[in-house]
Amino acid sequence: MGERLTNAEIQSRFDSEYVLLADPETDDNLEVLAGTVVHHGKDHGEAWRKAAELRLQRSAVLYTGKLPEDIVFVF
Repeated sequence: MGERLTNAEIQSRFDSEYVLLADPETDDNLEVLAGTVVHHGKDHGEAWRKAAELRLQRSAVLYTGKLPEDIVFVF
């Protein structure tokens, strides 16, 4: 697998990319603090396809760019 990085390191290394992390470390609010980078790229769907392919027990996908103000999140 990839390298374990802090959130700050991920933000600085991967500009405006979706980053798939294995075994993410989170705080009490589930904010990602660190994780092992297993995939990164510009395609949102590819990050999720890779997550499904790898069947990771615990994972997170981070976007390191600025999100548009009109984006809508559905949970």
